[in-house]
Amino acid sequence: MDYFFAPGRNHLFVPGPVNIPEPVIRAMNRNNEDFRSPAIPALTRTLLEDVKKIFKTTSGTPFMIPTTGTGAWESALTNTLSPGDRIVSFLIGQFSLLWIDQQQRLNFNVDVIESDWGEGAKLDILASKLAADSAHTIKAICIVHNETATGVTNNLVAVRRILDDYRHPALFLVDGVSSICALDFRMDEWGIDVALTGSQKALSLPTGMGIVCASPKAFEASKTAKSVRVFFDWGDYLKTYKTGTFWPYTPSIHLLYGLRAVLDLIFEEGLDNVIGRHRRLGKATRLAVEAWGLKNCTQREEWFSDTVTAIVVPPYIDSAEIVSRAWKRYNLSLGLGLNKVAGKVFRIGHLGYLNELQLLGCLAGVEMVLKDVGYPVKLGSGVAAASAYLQNNTPMIPSRI
Repeated sequence: MDYFFAPGRNHLFVPGPVNIPEPVIRAMNRNNEDFRSPAIPALTRTLLEDVKKIFKTTSGTPFMIPTTGTGAWESALTNTLSPGDRIVSFLIGQFSLLWIDQQQRLNFNVDVIESDWGEGAKLDILASKLAADSAHTIKAICIVHNETATGVTNNLVAVRRILDDYRHPALFLVDGVSSICALDFRMDEWGIDVALTGSQKALSLPTGMGIVCASPKAFEASKTAKSVRVFFDWGDYLKTYKTGTFWPYTPSIHLLYGLRAVLDLIFEEGLDNVIGRHRRLGKATRLAVEAWGLKNCTQREEWFSDTVTAIVVPPYIDSAEIVSRAWKRYNLSLGLGLNKVAGKVFRIGHLGYLNELQLLGCLAGVEMVLKDVGYPVKLGSGVAAASAYLQNNTPMIPSRI
């Protein structure tokens, strides 16, 4: 087996999986234990209450499923919809494309609204479809909040406003895999019926837990939904919730302890402060890109993501070479361009448990690799632009004042 030795730490700046905090690693560094003992149900009870806080919901019911975001997608769909149901779904990049593929393979009637990669969801088309749907044949609206392939964040408030304007009863299903716990997300206030996220993104955990949160309206829909579901069936979870055992099958105990530790870190920092930190890191990264003379793949400021920036390279550069060189020479992991933007963009992930100086290290590495592949960047230009912004906008650490 090849062993890729490199001194120091890998600088992980892909948009997930992300860095795991040391306290979380320590919390997970334990032996297996019996999940039917009193300890695991007691731990699970506190987690179910606390994960509601990151969705900003009091009325939602969460499910912590041993799966990835793909499984969380399937859980959201199959528990609320029936085969043949008409749903409107937005195609804006690779991950919305994959969710749409899943929707089609689950035999839903998917009405796709497609945007150019780098654009947000075309909400005017949604409005026209809802206006024409007096019979309410549309059963759900599915949208990716933050598309990591292109660095586009969609306006969920605007989606809810359109639904309300037309008094349309369609369910509102949201992929928050790379947004929840990093971007402003308000499940109750925005009338979201099913929201979901994955452990390996802003929660800064290993891959392996999909967290789904369902509104009372979604539960009503689940009573008549006819999609086949077994592993992802909310009903099996609800039976164990009533008995206090909480798990219809074996959970990932290590991830549960890790989740407890990371939620403690988030609440200690304050969720709004976590969101503010991501806002700073996103802005600093975009300033660096501008200083390098490169363009953001995201075409309008209103869509800029604070968790990932996709950077367009000149046509004479293959962005895959940037990613490869960064890893081979500087032990820096960057995101590849995917599908339609393969070879055209590389991505900097700036989400999870990281701070301003970590980001500056990444930006310095990107400058060096840009120079390596023949782009005429002035070394220090992006770092200087980001540093100037961060120096003026980074608050004192509250516990050290």
